[in-house]
Amino acid sequence: MNNLKLGVEVVSAHDLVSKDGQGSSTTYVELHFDDQRFRTTTKDKDLSPVWNESFYFNITDPTKLSSLTLEAYIYHYNKTNGSKVLLGKVRLTGASFVPYSDAALLHYPLEKKNVFSRSKGEIGLKVFVTDNPSIRASNPLPAVESFVNIDQNENLTQDQTPPTSVSFTDSILNSVTRKKTEARHMFHSIAKPNNEQKQQSKPAADAKPGVTFGMFEMKSSQAPPKVVQAFGGAQEFVVKEISPTLGGGKVVGGRVIRGNKAAPSSSYDLVEPMKYLFVRVVKARDLPSMDVTGSLDPYVEVKVGNFKGTTNHFEKNQNPEWNKVFAFAKENEQSFTLEVVVKDKDTILDDFVGTVVFDLHEVPERIPPDSPLAPQWYRIVNKNGEKKGELMLAVWYGTQADEAFQDAWHSDAVLSPDGSTISNYSQIRSKVYMSPRLWYVRVKVIEAQDLVSSDKSKVPDAYVKVQIGNQIMKTKPLRVAQPRWDQELLFVAAEPFEEPLVLTVEERVGGNKDETIGNVVIPISTIGRRVEDRPIRGRWYPLEKSMSSAMEDQGKKKEKDKDKFFSRIHVTLILDGGYHVLDESTYYSSDLRPTAKQLWKKPIGVLELGILNADLLPTKSRDGRGTADAYCVAKYGLKWVRTRTIVGNLNPKFHEQYTWEVYDTATVLTLGVFDNAQIHNSSNGTKDSKIGKVRIRISTLETGRVYTHSYPLLSLQNSGLKKSGEVHLAVRFSCTSMANMMAMYFKPHLPKMHYTKPLSIIDQERLRVQAVIIVASRLGRTEPPLRKEVVEYMSDTDSHLWSMRRSKANFNRLKEVFSFLACFGSWFGEIAKWKNSFVTVLVHIVYLMFVCFPELILPTMFLYMFVIGMWKWRFRPRNPPHMDAKLSCADITNPEEFDEEMDSFPTTKSSDIVRWRYDRLRSLAGKVQSVVGQIATQGERVHALLNWRDPRATSIFMVFCLVSAIMLYVTPPQMLFILGGFYLMRHPKLRGKTPGAPINFFRRLPALTDNML
Repeated sequence: MNNLKLGVEVVSAHDLVSKDGQGSSTTYVELHFDDQRFRTTTKDKDLSPVWNESFYFNITDPTKLSSLTLEAYIYHYNKTNGSKVLLGKVRLTGASFVPYSDAALLHYPLEKKNVFSRSKGEIGLKVFVTDNPSIRASNPLPAVESFVNIDQNENLTQDQTPPTSVSFTDSILNSVTRKKTEARHMFHSIAKPNNEQKQQSKPAADAKPGVTFGMFEMKSSQAPPKVVQAFGGAQEFVVKEISPTLGGGKVVGGRVIRGNKAAPSSSYDLVEPMKYLFVRVVKARDLPSMDVTGSLDPYVEVKVGNFKGTTNHFEKNQNPEWNKVFAFAKENEQSFTLEVVVKDKDTILDDFVGTVVFDLHEVPERIPPDSPLAPQWYRIVNKNGEKKGELMLAVWYGTQADEAFQDAWHSDAVLSPDGSTISNYSQIRSKVYMSPRLWYVRVKVIEAQDLVSSDKSKVPDAYVKVQIGNQIMKTKPLRVAQPRWDQELLFVAAEPFEEPLVLTVEERVGGNKDETIGNVVIPISTIGRRVEDRPIRGRWYPLEKSMSSAMEDQGKKKEKDKDKFFSRIHVTLILDGGYHVLDESTYYSSDLRPTAKQLWKKPIGVLELGILNADLLPTKSRDGRGTADAYCVAKYGLKWVRTRTIVGNLNPKFHEQYTWEVYDTATVLTLGVFDNAQIHNSSNGTKDSKIGKVRIRISTLETGRVYTHSYPLLSLQNSGLKKSGEVHLAVRFSCTSMANMMAMYFKPHLPKMHYTKPLSIIDQERLRVQAVIIVASRLGRTEPPLRKEVVEYMSDTDSHLWSMRRSKANFNRLKEVFSFLACFGSWFGEIAKWKNSFVTVLVHIVYLMFVCFPELILPTMFLYMFVIGMWKWRFRPRNPPHMDAKLSCADITNPEEFDEEMDSFPTTKSSDIVRWRYDRLRSLAGKVQSVVGQIATQGERVHALLNWRDPRATSIFMVFCLVSAIMLYVTPPQMLFILGGFYLMRHPKLRGKTPGAPINFFRRLPALTDNML
């Protein structure tokens, strides 16, 4: 018996044409297949209807499946006269039908009925073939009048579910799979069905097809590609679009679809609202004494089910004040009552003082921007039912948008069901950090006078050492009586300026021994500032022999040592505020503004980031099971944000939203996910482990669109590339002025000082490393600290180190950039060889036309680029770009190269491994050396045409130049180009088998290779 059926899930449509004259349409879908027709329910006045209805067609003859077609028509139903108007159609061939396990939701653009009809929008269908005997065919097509008044939420096939397994006969596999493979087309963006793997493992009676929305382009004859689920397969490292329900509504294809229920206005519209029970414990008064001495050491314990949080205790205080907030996640509530217990801290067993009990059903709900709930006094009841003492409390339900959320104690800090919390709670709080404002300090050491050497009989061999903090630079040594260096040195300093600038003049006395001639200590806050390249006035500073004397106040020193003889040094000092101090890789800069605030422009837009949730692999083991204590850090501009740490959860839900002002679209938002290793003891020196990183370039985002995607978390390890999970983000970029944003593309990328007085590449890289060290040091002093390894990972401090994998990737990128030249050369070679005579003759005609009418060359070139750009617009990327494992050569790199890349600098490997790697690097460098030598040889042969190294060759070239000049004076240039082009494209029968005379002549020219040692 033939059980083969074609399943069609009609999910949704959007952006349809309005036909009712009121800007809307009443829509339904008709499906036609193999002389069978089914119809969905009607959605009244909805241009983006959602059906989520499934239909199953009987396949009468499986051998003819590949020749059958499925047609889906979307109609507008006119209730007044009972007519229907076609809004668009989709036609799918049998080659695109795949098994249920391979099926994915695809959005098809609607086709017109004819040339003069109007159609737009897309329809989302999931089409698959199944032979599950439990699936029954759908009911026949009813009359139009019988379904118009059916409720829109009713599904015509509620008893029908997708199959749990797919097993075809050999004939179906041969006929369908073969044609599917032949017609397969790889799409640019494929949405991931929600929980599709889980659905296939459920029984057929309980499974429900997942619904995913996305934007796709395909022709009706193309077959949908196979979607490989995350954590396995070829698409393991790709970005997937998701459709979460956030505070603003459900996000479908970048658009927010608001529900029927009016949601309260909130700035947290890019995250899902999470309900919390907030308890503010303010203070207590008139508490009873519990000890024999009449004293009381009170603290408060707030308890909801098995979750409990405690305040700190006060010694011998019957009127304590805590002002602490507790937040309990509503999804974790295990009780219907809230207990607030006052206890007396004791050495062995804490005494019970009294309690206040709340019914959670009676707790009010607060929605910002409402004012905070006013706390009130509650009488506490002891074990005997007596009311002694009062406790001031405020209890309410709220969300993560509540002002008290950031500094509250969270139930996410609970590690075990007994309610125990972490020992260092401050390490899990969510915080916002600001990077210090960085300045370039320019020091020009000009000269010194009256230097006194320790050996009076000789001239000192002096140099100047300049130091700011851990940054030390030296001038070149000079052995003269009045040394003049005229040497500029650059440093990085951060506000507030804590470290002074120290100038030390030292003398080389022999070997590695140096003696100090004098010191100068200058507070950086006293140095002048500039925002443009204006002249700087120098200043003479007296040199003190001892460092303590140099650090004395300048005013007191002048008065005390007015008539004393000093050696002195002449320097110019300035704080350059016209530069942007690079504290991250230039390729991933998140801020390009200069240091001086008076040079800042107005922001051109706002960037909003919603950190939703993550799905992680275990990073540690606790109580015999794998777990993770994850938190996220995002950086853009000077603002760093850190989410709270979700303790002991492989599927943490953050749902925190942050906002940045955007000053330039050529910037990058960086987000990293880390595992918190500081929970139990923050002073143990354990580093937070890196889970993965995401970069989002602002210029790739469309304005106003909400990007909701799942990003794979990739990390390079000694064993290779590892996917540690996925993080779900919602991103939106809004511009304040489209004109200002467009004008930004024509302005300089960096501040003006980078062009009027540019920094060398070596100085930029050296100063960038120092800037990262300063930022990491300052952020490490916050509470909770943003650790050094986190700042370095977010700033890509190791991007300048040698990596065989990165070198291969850059070489492949370079090849891809110039691949068009290879393609053009291959195409021109086929033209010159007359492989296709018609095309070659056509090229001759076009070439002749361009030579005769050269004014057509540039217009044709720009028109060609416009056409190519518009053609590629159809295939533009639908998802934000993410780290590409193939582009990075992470899929072809062996473990040895990964181990070398992960090695520290300087290396910690054994001498044998270092020797082997050095030999391999020498071999690679030898090949590069040969290529560079070949390029230099060709250039030297060009020079040899005129430098008379080969007198006979140069004489021949001189005669050729003279004859050519005379001929070109009398020959029209068009004729020269015509003859030259036709000569290059001459027929193979007119070509010789050996190289031509010009090539032979060039190869015989001498190069400087003979002079190489």
